[in-house]
Amino acid sequence: MLFVVQFSIACACLAFNEDQQHKLAYEGWHQAPMELRNETQIYFNCCGFQNASLPDNDPMKAPSCSSVPFCQESLDNMKLCEESGDTCWMKLQNVINNALKITGGVGLFFSFTEVISIWIAYRFRQTKNPKLDPSLLFI
Repeated sequence: MLFVVQFSIACACLAFNEDQQHKLAYEGWHQAPMELRNETQIYFNCCGFQNASLPDNDPMKAPSCSSVPFCQESLDNMKLCEESGDTCWMKLQNVINNALKITGGVGLFFSFTEVISIWIAYRFRQTKNPKLDPSLLFI
């Protein structure tokens, strides 16, 4: 049962396409509190999910980009950040894609390791004990 679950999850991770990754990231950003969005912007040095200059009532609105290191360097960078600079989706897309590939690869590796260990255990359990007296088998 563990093999089937692990194999299924590994295949699902490897099968995620770009649209599904975008939908996952979009929902995560939409539901994340402003503090987490701000931390994400600082960590990945990006501004906004897809567009930093959204109306204040938009649920995808990013916190101020003034705390992003790239945007703090100059007034021109601040304007660039808020207009069109590196969005967080552009940065997160590579991270999410790599994480899914690594997770899927490791999952497949261990799934096949489990299959091999089950096969070896089965073969070992089927071997005869050479020290066993054959006449005792039919009692």
